Amino acid sequence: MAQVEKRQFNVYLPPDLIKRVKHASVDADESLSSFVERVLEDYLLRTSEERER
Repeated sequence: MAQVEKRQFNVYLPPDLIKRVKHASVDADESLSSFVERVLEDYLLRTSEERER
């Protein structure tokens, strides 16, 4: 599988949300970057499908 170029993307979030996301990525046995990427892709796919209905 080909590597996709990655770039840094900084966002500002509440400390409690950061803590919860970090714990969720550990629970999912994923790196923080992979976890956030997957969750965002899932959300965008879901909302795109809902708009098409």
